[in-house]
Amino acid sequence: MTSTAPVLPEGVTVPALRALAESLATEAGAVVRARRPERVTVAATKSSDVDPVTAMDRAVEEHLVARLATERPTDAILGEEGDDVPGTSGLTWVVDPIDGTVNYLYGVSAFSVSVAVVAGPPDPSAWTILAGCVHDVVGARTWSAGLGQGATLDGVPLRPVEPAPLGLSLVGTGFGYAASRRAHQAQVLAHVLPQVRDIRRLGSAAIDLCLLAQGSLDLYYERGLNPWDMAAGALVATEAGARVVGLRGGAPGPTMTVAGRGAGLDQLVGLLEAAAADAPDGV
Repeated sequence: MTSTAPVLPEGVTVPALRALAESLATEAGAVVRARRPERVTVAATKSSDVDPVTAMDRAVEEHLVARLATERPTDAILGEEGDDVPGTSGLTWVVDPIDGTVNYLYGVSAFSVSVAVVAGPPDPSAWTILAGCVHDVVGARTWSAGLGQGATLDGVPLRPVEPAPLGLSLVGTGFGYAASRRAHQAQVLAHVLPQVRDIRRLGSAAIDLCLLAQGSLDLYYERGLNPWDMAAGALVATEAGARVVGLRGGAPGPTMTVAGRGAGLDQLVGLLEAAAADAPDGV
């Protein structure tokens, strides 16, 4: 992510893009609620046998792609399930049809639809996130943000959050799907857990980042996030006054994403660096 002011296509505004992101995410969430079968089955797997894709993942992404083909036909699309579409406008929609698929599969409540739009090259370290929306499917909560416009929950601006000391911080995190990645993350967790209030693992990175934005989590870290996992949530967090960073001065991304406020964030980054949280783990 970069702070360079983007050049938008003629006639395009950040508020309009934000409104479209909200419309797409909430509409897709309604589709998921209405069509979830009593028994969900795995349609395919991705990185490992425990990294599932359901028919709903595919159906919702197809729905989002079709809507964007109508609303923004010259924009590119980057989707988790591979329905990528090239574009010519310089804008790319980054969509995750169900962030938290395992939760959806098991009927656990934390899963969301995440929709963001970015400007610039198709490189997360170089693009600028313009607008984003995360819709909590079960809770029917909607977080959204526009670049320079602040962040909201169900249309209400998020209030400033006072940073918590590291030792009193409730910290969100997540784990990968490959055994080698999980083993390394367990070692890192053992290094972090004694230094904080407690750990929460909800299973949707997009929701984690939005909970941090509103102050329901103090800090958050996770390795292995893809652009569609974090684009919308990261903008909500930063527009709510949080910082989203990587380790060793790097950008947030697959190697590590850390979010929070104040000295606690810097201390968590230090803990993760000392624990070699970004070290190769065979994945």
